[in-house]
Amino acid sequence: VKRFMREQASVPEPYRGLPEIPTEVQPSVKTVGKVIKATAAEVEMNPRARSARLRTAERLASDVAAVA
Repeated sequence: VKRFMREQASVPEPYRGLPEIPTEVQPSVKTVGKVIKATAAEVEMNPRARSARLRTAERLASDVAAVA
């Protein structure tokens, strides 16, 4: 998940620095916030939550048209 979100949120290397990025290579998601980890209380109740990470991403308008 981490690599997928990073790849989808970035612009490929050859297009960086160009004044206008072609629509087919524009990012499809935007990462929102930081990773959320389980609290100490939650880990105490559920030890498996210790390794869990919650990552969030927002789908950009350019990608919504392709899905619809």
